[in-house]
Amino acid sequence: MTAQPDILCIGSVLWDIIGRTPAHMGAGADVPGRITRLPGGVAMNIAMTLARFGVRPALLTAVGRDPEGDELVAACARMGLVTRHIYRSDDLPTDRYMAVEGANGLIAAIADAHSLEAAGDKILRPLSDGALGRAGAPWAGPIALDGNLTAGLLADIAHSPLFAAADLRVAPASPGKAERLLPLLAVANATLYVNLEEAGLLGHRRFATAPEAAAALVDRGAARVLVTDGGRTTADGSREGIVTADPPAVLVTRVTGAGDTFMAAHIVAETRGEDRATALRSALDAAAQYVSGDIGS
Repeated sequence: MTAQPDILCIGSVLWDIIGRTPAHMGAGADVPGRITRLPGGVAMNIAMTLARFGVRPALLTAVGRDPEGDELVAACARMGLVTRHIYRSDDLPTDRYMAVEGANGLIAAIADAHSLEAAGDKILRPLSDGALGRAGAPWAGPIALDGNLTAGLLADIAHSPLFAAADLRVAPASPGKAERLLPLLAVANATLYVNLEEAGLLGHRRFATAPEAAAALVDRGAARVLVTDGGRTTADGSREGIVTADPPAVLVTRVTGAGDTFMAAHIVAETRGEDRATALRSALDAAAQYVSGDIGS
């Protein structure tokens, strides 16, 4: 019998095409740098970080049956990720994400994740067909869920009994998709991971600090929410109170994937039994190592 994975990562798995330069960039800039292509996407970034910590994640996503998709699935398997539950589409291409980063941070990005959205609930079939769960016996372990799914599918997940027993950890794919998570805000078994801008979109107002945002989202019904703010104070808010910590000061060499690394490291820390304050510091340390380039992609 095939061993079950330790955690499910549901959402985008695609090719990241990232251009990086040490120069400051503005609109229309044309500068030398490096361009890389790596497996990426929110669910993928979380899964890769989990695997580095010795956790065995399974991917629930959509990948095309094209050469790019075959190459991507093979790359996932080499990293120790469970790929047998991936929905492979004959008529949808493998998704891609393209970003440009300068010394002044992320300049621009385009996410071509239309295939994941088009696949819809087909990616969730293993949760109901007995492979990972079924009606009356849902998956009872941790799930990392990203906001690249459609608003309708995320709303269905919020009310689905197939997710009712899980430790559900949720992250938006980007500020532009943050409001898709509103149906999940008050789900009792959900923990949301957002940055300060995303928290403002969920709270429908601007927040000055992460602790303020965390407190406001808990007041709006969130069971638990972690709010990051770049190099400023991070907050973990729940009905038990607000826990805060400051990220280590490091030289930032990359930003794409930092939030996903933070989330994955936090999940692992709590799986190890760390309390809220210790887990928050562990996650911030891992994210700092990542953005400084001390942890490989």
